[in-house]
Amino acid sequence: MPVNIGRRELIAALGGSAVAWPLATRAQQRAMPMIGFFHATTAEANHHTIVAFREGLSRTGYIEGQNVTIEYRWAEGQYDRLPALAAELVRLRVAVIAANTPVAARAAKQATTSIPIVFTVGSDPVKDGLVTSLSRPGGNMTGATFFSNLLTAKRFELLHELVPNARVFSALINPKNANAEMQITEAQEAARAMALQLVLVKAMTESEIDASFGSLKQQQVQALLVLSDAFLNNHATQIAKLALRYGLPTCFAFREPAIAGGLISYGSSQTDAYRQTGNYAGRILKGEKPADLPVVQPTKFEFVINMKTANSLGLAVPNSMQLLADEVIE
Repeated sequence: MPVNIGRRELIAALGGSAVAWPLATRAQQRAMPMIGFFHATTAEANHHTIVAFREGLSRTGYIEGQNVTIEYRWAEGQYDRLPALAAELVRLRVAVIAANTPVAARAAKQATTSIPIVFTVGSDPVKDGLVTSLSRPGGNMTGATFFSNLLTAKRFELLHELVPNARVFSALINPKNANAEMQITEAQEAARAMALQLVLVKAMTESEIDASFGSLKQQQVQALLVLSDAFLNNHATQIAKLALRYGLPTCFAFREPAIAGGLISYGSSQTDAYRQTGNYAGRILKGEKPADLPVVQPTKFEFVINMKTANSLGLAVPNSMQLLADEVIE
């Protein structure tokens, strides 16, 4: 005898599979961990750092879009937006926050004490108050530093070697940088040690960068050191073009600005630091604690000379200096 099953009974009978299947799918989607990646500047200027971060992450088995998602947030050079961006990532309940630049790391630290944070900074994270020590960070933060601020004296030395007769140097600084006062002190000490006159010029917008070069000309500055800052680095092409127009040799903290037209750069590798923080983010997703992961420090420093820029400025670069360079751009 045929059994008549009503619509309600049919739905109930199939409920264990038909309804559970989409629920299981949604559960799997929710189970995919989310990383919050936020930066003080722009996505366009940080393509190489994003690639490096993903590469480091992939070394732990995590591939964006396959088994991990990344929420990107960019302050577009407006550092006062960082606290709101950090708070937004906390509300999204991301599993890890990747905070890039000291100002972003500080904003993340203020936003949460529970979500793990990996930072990529050019300063000393102990002096910045991000971690208690490099070997045992403590708390919910760790990451990588390229110690860019500690190399100011070396950059002055290299720039002075190219223009040995120059006595008036300038340091271009972003006053919104979290370490602006520390950078100014280091620049002043380096200039004093070499008996150089130092002119400090501040810029935190594109128009201020333009205006700063008029000021440099009036004060008869003969060489320019661009202090480490995400905003200034991202405007390296603008700075390099202006420096050429005004006949000023420049030194930057990273190789990317030298490639963009700056005269020289000296510092550790940004891409390597981002690769390391990507790796740490993956390890944390696998269960490791930030407090147990020592802050990664640079082991190699890159010296880059742009010979095309040197020729445009009429500078003769000694062969000994070219042999010391890790990269010479013809």
